[in-house]
Amino acid sequence: MEILLWLVPPVVVTVVAMVWVSVLDRQGRRAVDHETAVRRLGEALSEERRAQRPTGGYAPRVPRQDRSTGVAVRPSRAQPPERERRAG
Repeated sequence: MEILLWLVPPVVVTVVAMVWVSVLDRQGRRAVDHETAVRRLGEALSEERRAQRPTGGYAPRVPRQDRSTGVAVRPSRAQPPERERRAG
């Protein structure tokens, strides 16, 4: 048990920090009455607002790529004309 006594100070500091942050968070929040919350939700879900959004949603469309066959193929290079091959 004495071996674990070194854990007591970090645990106490962590618990105190958690309580402190939760108290600060509660003080910082402004309460929204029920009517305002319902009105905001209704506006967000209304048909008029949906019509204003782009039809694609928030994510951009990804261009469809060719399916991979699993074989790596290098692009072919143009062959030099016959005259240049003989001259070289």
